[in-house]
Amino acid sequence: MIKTFRGLLLDGEVQRIRLSTKKGKVGYRITNFQVIQEQPGQQDTESTVTINKVKFTPLNTIDLADGNILGVAYFSATGASAYPQNSFTIIFEQEVFNQDIFIGTKDLSGKAMNYYLEIETMSLTDNAAVVSTLRDVRLNPQVGA
Repeated sequence: MIKTFRGLLLDGEVQRIRLSTKKGKVGYRITNFQVIQEQPGQQDTESTVTINKVKFTPLNTIDLADGNILGVAYFSATGASAYPQNSFTIIFEQEVFNQDIFIGTKDLSGKAMNYYLEIETMSLTDNAAVVSTLRDVRLNPQVGA
């Protein structure tokens, strides 16, 4: 089954996507991640949108060595109709997780970004649920708190 989430993120905002279950026996994997600015063609924007395993402060710095990052998007566009330019890069992890996730954005000009996220759900065995939960707790001690 595929779950979809979409929303508008204000600059510097982080939204929580509630996915965790009592026993942690439902796993999730990102299958699609897209972003678009709030006012296409009307404003200049240069934004990063990050999906993270823990609550975080959105920055325009991307460090893919960070084990908490599940996905990032970079979106750049100009509002000038004479010289329209758009560029974007989207990277997302195929990792299975069973906890809540967080999505946030940072824009150099303070603009808002829309996101669309598709997550595949799957049943986890008892062992897979324990492994996923322990991995998250080991990476982030505050997850178990």
